[in-house]
Amino acid sequence: MALTRLNSNKKIAERISSAIVAGNVLHAYIIEADSCVDKLAFALEFCKALMCTEKIGDGCDGCINCRKIDHGNYEDLYVVEADGMSVKDDQISKLQEDLKKKPMGSRNLAIIKDADTTTVRAQNRLLKTLEEPFPGTVIILLSENRENLLDTIKSRCVIYRLEDVEAGSFNQESAEAVFSALEEGKNFHEIKGILSTYLKSREDAFALLDGLERIYEGFLLGTDSRRKLHRKEEIIRCIELIEEARRDLIAKVNYQYAVKNLVLKIGG
Repeated sequence: MALTRLNSNKKIAERISSAIVAGNVLHAYIIEADSCVDKLAFALEFCKALMCTEKIGDGCDGCINCRKIDHGNYEDLYVVEADGMSVKDDQISKLQEDLKKKPMGSRNLAIIKDADTTTVRAQNRLLKTLEEPFPGTVIILLSENRENLLDTIKSRCVIYRLEDVEAGSFNQESAEAVFSALEEGKNFHEIKGILSTYLKSREDAFALLDGLERIYEGFLLGTDSRRKLHRKEEIIRCIELIEEARRDLIAKVNYQYAVKNLVLKIGG
């Protein structure tokens, strides 16, 4: 699938494509999206559009570079992902050494999955590379919540927020059902019944957390009229509890337990 033929986020894809064609690609990007959105797939299409030998700015899916990126064996692409619960300092150190190598092609590429889990020490190390990038290098940070990244990191990156329209409607349906039950003071047994309707997998649990967090963020931003029913301290506490549940899911805690524990804490 070429970059400009993706089914969603077409405007962002077209913007990136135009920048590649014009030779205006920058050295660092943050691709942010909810957990249900395939950020890695988007980043790989970005890389193909950048390195394609047939359709620069789009990707042809057929040239050797596109095929190697699809198959995960492109020599100049380095992918880092969380080791356990976070991306650690030694992983960023190794990436920096890799990026110093002369590329086989025209440039080195790096994708950092779970970038918002990167430790502060590792982020400070990465900052040195963002401040003085190796010539031609493009680094793509994939994140669910860029607020976990240092301001100095964010200020050196172009930030794009991806949306998944189909998943988004499901996220909000499940989140609104659970949120309404909590607002109405329904007992835990009743809320468990609601959860059983929506919660079939770990991915559903992440989706529910995304939807709940969007509701509370709407309160903070003043875009939801229900804001007046909640104190700011209460809203912030709920967001913190959602992030705690998200960390539990990342740590492979049973997804049903993590969500039920969240509901008990918010309801309590």
